[in-house]
Amino acid sequence: MIIAFMDGLLRLALLLCTAWGALALGHRLPLPAVGRRLVVAGWVTAGGIWLLLAWKGARLAPLVGMVVQMAALFVWWRGLRPAKDLDWAEDVAHLATGELEGNRLTLHHVRHFTWLSADEAVAKWESRQYDLDRLASVDLFISSWGRPGIAHVLISFGFLDEEGGDGDFVAFSVEVRRERHERFSEIGGFFKQYELAIIAADERDAVRLRSNVRDERVTLYRVSLSPEDRRELLLALVKEAGRLEHEPRFYHTITANCTTLVFAMMRRIIEGLSMDHRLLLTGLLPGYVFDHGGLVEGYTLAELRRLGDITDRARRAHEAADFSRCIRQGVPGWESFAHRE
Repeated sequence: MIIAFMDGLLRLALLLCTAWGALALGHRLPLPAVGRRLVVAGWVTAGGIWLLLAWKGARLAPLVGMVVQMAALFVWWRGLRPAKDLDWAEDVAHLATGELEGNRLTLHHVRHFTWLSADEAVAKWESRQYDLDRLASVDLFISSWGRPGIAHVLISFGFLDEEGGDGDFVAFSVEVRRERHERFSEIGGFFKQYELAIIAADERDAVRLRSNVRDERVTLYRVSLSPEDRRELLLALVKEAGRLEHEPRFYHTITANCTTLVFAMMRRIIEGLSMDHRLLLTGLLPGYVFDHGGLVEGYTLAELRRLGDITDRARRAHEAADFSRCIRQGVPGWESFAHRE
C-alpha cells in the first residue's frame, strides 16, 4: 500500500513538473514562436518519457531525470529579471512618481487619457500638486466583468478645494505593465510575463475607462480611515511606485496584484489585519474590508454594494466636468466635502 502510494506521488510530481515547465517555457522563453514551440515539445517529450518509465514501475531513472531537467529549468528561471526600459503600452508607459515638500505632494505622470475605445485614447500625462492638509477621503472602486470573484481594484483619494468644497481626486491602480504588442493573460501572470506598474490617474480616465468604455460594472465604497492613515496610505503608494520606477518587479496573478500590494501597505499602517482568501479573489475584497470595520457603518454589505453601484451614473455623467461628484451622489458615506471633518 505504501509503495503504491509513493508510486502515485512520483507520477503526480512528474506530471505537474512537466506541465509547469511547459507553461513557463511557453510564456517566457525569449525565442520566436516556432522556437518556443520546439523547446516546449522537447520538454514535454522528455517529461513523457519519465512518466512512461514510472508507469512501467521504474523509480530512480524518472526521478533523477526529472530532477536534472527541473534543475536546468530553475537555473534559467532564477536568472530572469524584470525589465525597466521596454516599448511599453501607452497606458502604462509611465509610473506614478512624486516628491513631498512639507504638506505639498507633487505627483508626476498622472494619466488623464480621453478613451475613444478600449484600445485607443488621446494620451495625456500631467504633473499635479496636492495639499495633504486637504486630503479628505479614501474610496475603493471595484470593477468587475462577469467572472465570479474576479475584479480590479482602484484606490482613490479626494481633496478639498480652497473653499473647503469638492476638490480634486486622484486614483491609483496597480496594473500589469505590458509591452506595446502584448495582451494580458491571467496564465501568463503566473510566469513572469509582465512587470508590475502603479499608475496614478484622473478618475475621468480610470473610472470611465472601466464603466463607460469597457462596459464593466463599477461599485464605489467609502473607506473609513483616520486622516493620519489616509495620508500614510497615499504616501505608501507613491513610495512603492517610485521604488518600482528604479527597481522593477514582476507582476504575479496571485502574490503581486492590485489587491495584495495594497493589502501589504495597509498592513503596515493598521495592525492586526489577517490573511484571507478574499485577498486573492478581489471581487470579494469589500467583504473583507467590511468585516474589519473599514466601510461606512449602519448599512449591510449588500446595501453598500447596491447603493455604491455607480455604473449607470458614470455613463450618464460621461462628459460632465464634475464627473467625480456625479458618480458619488447617493453613495453611503458621501456628502459635500464642506461638511467633512
